[in-house]
Amino acid sequence: MSASVILMTCRPFAASPTTPQDLAAQQAHQGAENALSMALHYLRVSASNIPGATRKAVQALSALHDLQNSGRA
Repeated sequence: MSASVILMTCRPFAASPTTPQDLAAQQAHQGAENALSMALHYLRVSASNIPGATRKAVQALSALHDLQNSGRA
């Protein structure tokens, strides 16, 4: 039996943020993505951690709110 290999492509390299607003937007985006990823992880494990998933979903919503407001400086 041979092992399957899945090749993953890298995301394009993004330019580093040049302004404080760009940095805030990048951090909010990363925070939302990480929180959503963890919320899904908590739901997918065999013993679902509903309180943990809920807490991470709320963190993601907060980061999305920050992301939405980062363009209004």
